[in-house]
Amino acid sequence: MADKQPIPRQDLLIMANQMIRDHEDYMEGMQADSVEQKNGILIFKGEFFFDIQGLPSPKTMAVFNMFKYLAQTLSGQYQLVD
Repeated sequence: MADKQPIPRQDLLIMANQMIRDHEDYMEGMQADSVEQKNGILIFKGEFFFDIQGLPSPKTMAVFNMFKYLAQTLSGQYQLVD
């Protein structure tokens, strides 16, 4: 989509974290700490809640799905400008 709205990284993170908190699958501690853009796709990163052995915890899939939701929802609308 050629008409993506330019947005500063920090503004996008604020928006994304509000979307996370407002989502029905939100769990305490879910948060996007960074975002980058590769080939037009926004990639959100943050804590994945691995256990002490470094293995996925019950929260891991929920966080992965939330970041995927953000990428699918926001990538078609926004282009990072910084």
